[in-house]
Amino acid sequence: MLIGIAGAVVASIIVLIVLFKLMWRVAEPNEALIISGSKHRSEGVAEGLGFRIVTGRGTLVTPGVQVVRRLSLDLNEADLDVECVTSQGIPVHVKGVVIFKVGDDPVSIANAARRFLDQQKMMGHRVHNVFAGHLRSIVGGLTVEDMIRDRERMTGETRAASGSEMEKLGLIIDSLQIQEILDPTGYIRNLAAPHAAAVQRDARIAAAEADRRATEAEQEAFARKAEATRNSGIQQAGYQAELETATARAMQAGPLAQAASRQEVVVQETKVAELEAHRKEQQLQADVRKPADARAYETRTKAQADRDARISAAEALARETELNATAEANRVKVAATADAEATRARGLASAEATKATGLAEAAAAEAKGLAAAEAARALGLAEAEAIKARAAALAENQEAVVAQQLAENWPEIVRAGAEAFGNVEHMVLLNGAEGMGDVFAKALAMGGTGLGLARQLLSAMGPQQGPDGTAAGPSAHPAAGQPVPVRIPVQDGAAG
Repeated sequence: MLIGIAGAVVASIIVLIVLFKLMWRVAEPNEALIISGSKHRSEGVAEGLGFRIVTGRGTLVTPGVQVVRRLSLDLNEADLDVECVTSQGIPVHVKGVVIFKVGDDPVSIANAARRFLDQQKMMGHRVHNVFAGHLRSIVGGLTVEDMIRDRERMTGETRAASGSEMEKLGLIIDSLQIQEILDPTGYIRNLAAPHAAAVQRDARIAAAEADRRATEAEQEAFARKAEATRNSGIQQAGYQAELETATARAMQAGPLAQAASRQEVVVQETKVAELEAHRKEQQLQADVRKPADARAYETRTKAQADRDARISAAEALARETELNATAEANRVKVAATADAEATRARGLASAEATKATGLAEAAAAEAKGLAAAEAARALGLAEAEAIKARAAALAENQEAVVAQQLAENWPEIVRAGAEAFGNVEHMVLLNGAEGMGDVFAKALAMGGTGLGLARQLLSAMGPQQGPDGTAAGPSAHPAAGQPVPVRIPVQDGAAG
């Protein structure tokens, strides 16, 4: 009995231990447990997340009801390999590395769990895309020189620009390093070329300076050695000369004593001769040279005074000639300038007058031509209208038109009838007043005969079409207001 109870207790304990093992989950120091399946509230996180966050401790999980997944809090690394263009338009290849991790606070863990729980291996790719975009934008505002000299600035600006987005992803940046800046165009190499050349130049200058100093030291050593050799030789030669001199003096002591005595005699004689020569020179100076010098000085002074006077006169004459030539040149120049200006003004005035005259004559000729053309046109139109009107009137009433023409030209008709009596030298009128009446009646009958003849002519010709299609009379019809010549037959039998 007791054994059965003990076995049951042991079995219960074992079951409890197994159940505890199944329900107990422990979060490692480098991970966070994301427990979903029930509503939980985590510190610092809003309610209603639907999951619980556990870090650094253990917790009980209900199997079948809750699901436990682990989110790594380890460091992650994303390599940056971005092609950018600087503000100078130079393409560069920027290589770097970003060290990041999920933040330790609940908010960062929650943000990272929502975005990367099932895609933790894609964190590096997402971070690379975020940093690549901001890095291109920041490099676009820098020059190549700024990127080389101040990488900290580029790194700081990139971190600051990416910070808010990384915070939304639940990630924090532990380190951002720009490792290398590649220049496919060779700009950086060309930028470094002057400095490299300057370093090479300084190195060559330093080597040449060291060589020069070494050579100078060697030459100075050689010079000092030669100087020492020379000084030794000189001293030896001096010693030898002193020795030989002493020997010679010893050998020539007797002859030197005799020569010294003779020398003293010659010296005394020379002094006497010098004193005599000096006396004669003084005499010559007083008698000849001083008067000659005085005369020469007088002659030279007079010649110099005459020369100075001639030079002054020549200079004065030259100055006067120069002033006269300058004045004449200025006068000629002013006169030539005035003549040139006057000629130019006259030419301009003549040209303007010619131009104005030509324009006026052209305008007058144009106006006359236009006026003549208008007058001719108006006269032609008036004559055409008059002919047209006369032709229309003649077509409508020939007798009226003829009568009008005859009435207008009646004096001419009567004059023409009277001319028939002009060839009569003597006219005898019979029957007195009756005879006179007959004569006038015949003259009037001639006028009536002309009227009938005109009517017959008009009737025989009939209306004719003018060139413009309107009715026109005979071509003998005169224009309005012009006299019509009428020939009246005269019968000589009228004469008595």
